[in-house]
Amino acid sequence: MRPDEFLRALTQLPPTLHDRVLILRPYTRTTGCDACRSIGDAVHLALTAAHYDELNSAGELLDTAERLAAEHTEHTGHTPPRPDQQRGRGRVLRWAQASGPLVAATDASWKGRDGGIGYVVSDGHYGLLGRGTGRLDPTGRSRVLVDELRAVDYLLADYDEVSAGLTVLLDSLTAVRYLHRWQAGEIDAMPGGYSLRQRRWSDKPTLVRLAEQVADRPDLTFAHVKGHSGHALNEAADGLSHMARRRREESFDLRPRAHALVDAFLRDWHTNVTL
Repeated sequence: MRPDEFLRALTQLPPTLHDRVLILRPYTRTTGCDACRSIGDAVHLALTAAHYDELNSAGELLDTAERLAAEHTEHTGHTPPRPDQQRGRGRVLRWAQASGPLVAATDASWKGRDGGIGYVVSDGHYGLLGRGTGRLDPTGRSRVLVDELRAVDYLLADYDEVSAGLTVLLDSLTAVRYLHRWQAGEIDAMPGGYSLRQRRWSDKPTLVRLAEQVADRPDLTFAHVKGHSGHALNEAADGLSHMARRRREESFDLRPRAHALVDAFLRDWHTNVTL
């Protein structure tokens, strides 16, 4: 079951089942652990049963999944599978040794209840990720701004150690202002409506983590670039974010399209380097 299919199934569940499935969702991710796969299979069967209004059967299957998860944790100490940190990421290797300063661009896209974020770096790194909204979504009313900032976090997480002097370009002035405030030490400043409640599978909310990281990196530069002005890196990030958003509703081979888009815009960037 694809992530978009899982989320659609989740929104159709009654409240009594919704929260139980949400807690078990990590077990539905790809893993090499046989026990985790068995738990995930039970969750998928519960969703199928609920789809056909067999709510009693769905509840029983979730009982089984919860029991297996508790036994697995008790006997092995294993926690649910974490999301793949490389999900949605790639690299065009021909630009890995390109000369010049390291420059990146990030962007976000929203339409209806579906969104996408993307980034591209002059050294060939890129990433794109789709996301949606639900009852427990912490974004709040500033969802476009929040995702502009999530795209920056997604970019920085691509590197074990972010190079000093990296320049990150955004076409959202408001997002740039938040990044500058965080660099100045105002790490408690958050977009309106953004929830700071405890996350189930992360020690800290994404923007809290990003604010703390940015505050410790005065060497990073965050700058504004006018959107849809023909800037190669911005256009690439914009294209990736739109592609990630569309992929939530359409079926197409994402990786080769993303790779070709990034390669084309990086060729333009390295031919006509300008911030």
